[in-house]
This record gives sequence, C-alpha cells and structure tokens, in this order.
Amino acid sequence: MNSISTPGTAPTPSGRPIDLFGLSGRAALVTGGSKGLGFAMAKALASQGAAVCLAGRDESQLRESCAVISRDTGSTAAYVVADLSDRDESRRLASAAVAALGKVDILVNNAGTNDPQPIDEVSDDTWDRILELNLSSYMALSRAVIPGMKERRWGRVIHISSIMGLASHAGRSVYSATKAGLIGMAKAAALDVGPYGITVNCIAPGPFLTDLPRRVFTPEKIEAVSQRTALLRWGETSELMGPVLLLASDAGSFITGSVLVVDGGALARTM
Repeated sequence: MNSISTPGTAPTPSGRPIDLFGLSGRAALVTGGSKGLGFAMAKALASQGAAVCLAGRDESQLRESCAVISRDTGSTAAYVVADLSDRDESRRLASAAVAALGKVDILVNNAGTNDPQPIDEVSDDTWDRILELNLSSYMALSRAVIPGMKERRWGRVIHISSIMGLASHAGRSVYSATKAGLIGMAKAAALDVGPYGITVNCIAPGPFLTDLPRRVFTPEKIEAVSQRTALLRWGETSELMGPVLLLASDAGSFITGSVLVVDGGALARTM
C-alpha cells in the first residue's frame, strides 16, 4: 500500500465538536476592528480565548472597544492607531501588533472604504486611495505576518471581501475591483502557504445593518435592500461572528482558497 504524506498537521478533536472552535493561546490582529463588523469579529475571536489587537484611526473608539472586549470576554485586548491608506502604516501596524501580543496567528483584514463614482469620473487620487486601503494594505499586512505563521506552522488569514466582488452596481467600479482582487489574492496565497499549515480565505458579506447604513439610508432604502435578500432582512453584526470563528479555528482547518458568502441570500436572486 502506498502512503501519502502531508506537510500540514490536522487538528486532533477532543470528542466534542465545539472544542474545534477554541482559540486559547492564539493571537489575532483585526483591522477596522473598533466598530461594526470588525468589532463583532474581534469580540468573537476573544470570546473563544484569543488575545486580540484592534487597528483603526479613532483612538478613543479603539480604547472603548478594547475595554468592552476585555470586560465581556476576559481576553487580552490591545489596540494600535493606524491609517492603512499609508503603506508605511501597514508595516508599522504589523510590528506593533507583534510587540503587543507576542505574535499574530490570525489576521483579519477588514479595513476598507468606498466612494461610489461612475467609471469615467474616477480620479487617479480616488483610485489610488481606495486601492491602497482596500487591497494593498491587505497584501502588506499578510506579507508581514505570514513569516511568523510559517515558523509556527499554523496561521489563518481572512480577507473581508464583499458580494460586490462577485456582483456589483453602477458606480462601484473601484470598490468592486478591490473586493474581487482580494478573492484572487486569497486563492493564490492559499497555494503559497498551505504546506505550512496556513489557510487563506475570504468572507464576502452582503447587506449588514451597521451604523453607516442606519445613518445614510432612508427607511425606504433600508426596506428596499431587505427585499433583495432571501431572508427579507439585513444581517446583524453578530451574524458574522460564526463565519469568522469557522475560518479562524481548527473547525475550518480544511477550508482554504475559498470565499464564504454571508449575504442572507442576496446573490440567490437573478433580478
């Protein structure tokens, strides 16, 4: 009988499937982690025992979010103020997160922005700014933390893409380009680092009712978006906690190079 050797190490379940979601002893860096989806994901990781480092631009919000996570989960929560539209800031963040936590086992690339414009009105400045934050910073941070993951032969890289990387609307050329780029980058990177026990995946959220749509959309617009989903509602931020735990833990150890769509069935409709 021929045997097949694999360089990765499979998890050894304790007998209780829930234990596969445990993250005790792991350290996670979450960008855009002070509010919205980023905060929900950071809190989810901390709830399973991971030490977390949140990155964002608003120090007061970061400090408050860390205090909530520490209080509610008992896990270590640190923060780093960083503007990831600046490449040097991405490099500094990676070093600061390692200094704060000792290592980075889990990278959740979540920071992003959007500036809807028709394709023929997009300026070079708009393109460069959104590309740097939504795509290039993800590459820079991945490149910075993966060597440590390779040494430890365990790691999780999770890019927050969007259903706008799989379908789109008028005026979203730049945003959709960056979100589609993340999917391609994740697939290629998964092949690069798979032999070291590292997985790379994307989560593609659909409509989630964070503070931003509550603030900028009319009730009529919010209801119209609800009607486009199979569940006839927006997602709540807590509904992204399960997906990120799956991809960050041993529960998702055989998932890599994939896109997990979390959209309430919005992409199930043809019109």
